[in-house]
Amino acid sequence: MTEQGDRWTAEQVLALAPDDASRKAGGRLGGAGPWSQTGGSASGSVWGWCKGSGSTPYRTVVDLTGPAYKCSCPSRKFPCKHALGLLLLWAAEGLGEPAEAPDWASQWLAERAAKAARPAAGAAKPVDEEAARRRAERRAARVGAGVTELEQRLADLLRGGLAGQEQTGYAGWEETAARMVDAQAPGLAARVRELGTIPSCGPGWPARMLEEAALLHLLDRAWLGVSALPEPLAATVRSRVGIPGASGEGEAVRDHWLVLSQYDSVSADGRLTTRRIWLRGLGSGRPALALDFGPPGRPPGLALPVGLVLEAEARFRPGSAGLRADLGERFAAATPCARAPAGVSTEAALEAYGAALREDPWLDSWPVVLGPVVPVPGELGWQLADAEGASALPVALTGARSRSGLWQLAALSGGGPVTVFGECGHRGFTPLTAWQPETAEPVTLV
Repeated sequence: MTEQGDRWTAEQVLALAPDDASRKAGGRLGGAGPWSQTGGSASGSVWGWCKGSGSTPYRTVVDLTGPAYKCSCPSRKFPCKHALGLLLLWAAEGLGEPAEAPDWASQWLAERAAKAARPAAGAAKPVDEEAARRRAERRAARVGAGVTELEQRLADLLRGGLAGQEQTGYAGWEETAARMVDAQAPGLAARVRELGTIPSCGPGWPARMLEEAALLHLLDRAWLGVSALPEPLAATVRSRVGIPGASGEGEAVRDHWLVLSQYDSVSADGRLTTRRIWLRGLGSGRPALALDFGPPGRPPGLALPVGLVLEAEARFRPGSAGLRADLGERFAAATPCARAPAGVSTEAALEAYGAALREDPWLDSWPVVLGPVVPVPGELGWQLADAEGASALPVALTGARSRSGLWQLAALSGGGPVTVFGECGHRGFTPLTAWQPETAEPVTLV
């Protein structure tokens, strides 16, 4: 088990809950009353028996290095309310001195360790390079045909003008997106769907539609000339079209990774939930984006509470400005960070986004920690102004949740300086997490 001073906060535990109902139910099990046979190990696991409605208590174990969960209850939620309750009990009171896990818990922990070792053992399987090359060529040909068709669609759009798009409706763009899926270019399909929704987005939509059409045209032309591009940019083009590199191809970086933000977004058709987890290496200073996905009605499996630090290996995928990473082996239980991350000025944030655009022209935003900054209202909306300086960034508002986070940020600041993590892009700065001066406890804004 981690040191007593390194226990998580209740907010970090509850951030793992798959939904509000689990969060409330877990909170009711966070006291010592229903628990017995509790304990924790020095390697980073906690366990216990929780009294339920039946005669047999539920056996619950949590591996803090994941975190991962196992419970004998029939719930299909991960983590279930018993795992949340056990973690809340550990966070509030601790579970005594480190001890050996009982057999029922150690068996599951051993199975997890063995499963984690299997991919490394099977990584050396021979690959039929010739067959892989032929498959890649066939897919490239299909994507090329789809790109050519999409270029014709964009030309028809500009020839006919944008004014009639409000009356034309979304159906034509959905049909084009389906054609891109058939062409095995899911990245293009997603951008086409986004393009089709712009006419219903309110005032100023023609300019936004023209911007997105231009970026889509740029991506089409880049694909058609991808063989002549430098490899880093070619990898970005392939990724944006929807052909990402294999997860084992990129650079592996072992570091202590601070979890800066975690939030979910749902696709326009409601079929997919995407979870974005922003990390920063405390040693390397490198930002990383871990993604996970969930089908309808089920949240993504990967959950990392904001403010924790995990020692792990992150393997960065080629392309996309070197942001996308897959978390690999974790070497210790996650612990709360002892201090807030260091921030930069608004001018430095813009410079960082500009540098990233040179590597990925389709990048919507770049992760930045600003600080110290002060949220201030203005004629055109809120801004984050440097506490010492004359520059500021406009705050980008994208929905009711972001507006709620803005008011939370303003209240947290109280007119004084704060440190803010968020996404700096062409529409402004989207705040995601904030820290008050002289405190390491983060406040999530989404």
